[in-house]
Amino acid sequence: MYNKKVMDHFMNPRNVGEIEDADGIGEAGNPHGDHMKIFLKIRDDRIEDVKFKTFGCAAAIASSSMATELIKGKTLKEAWELTNDAVAEALEGLPPGKLECSVVSREAIHSAISEYRKKQGLEPLPEQK
Repeated sequence: MYNKKVMDHFMNPRNVGEIEDADGIGEAGNPHGDHMKIFLKIRDDRIEDVKFKTFGCAAAIASSSMATELIKGKTLKEAWELTNDAVAEALEGLPPGKLECSVVSREAIHSAISEYRKKQGLEPLPEQK
């Protein structure tokens, strides 16, 4: 059902854990029970470190792992623009019905960036269309 890349990120997820003094923390979930919490350490408008905790299926955990790999070192704007399709593509595809798992990671990233910007007294970034 899952390809080798998805299974690798599920069995060996990258960036798992918490950042105690995170600059931005975000959460998101879906009706299927998948839930992601993400922690961002930000320096000079760039994601210096990122950690996550996800409860969910293999696709949700793999998507969370891949999403953190894709945003690490990126500017907040670049991370904000990450799409769930880009996460799925980096995982070399997700099975039918599992694409919503990659949406959770995008929404959690948006939540964390929004929280950080709010703490800095900045306006939220506009949602993508």
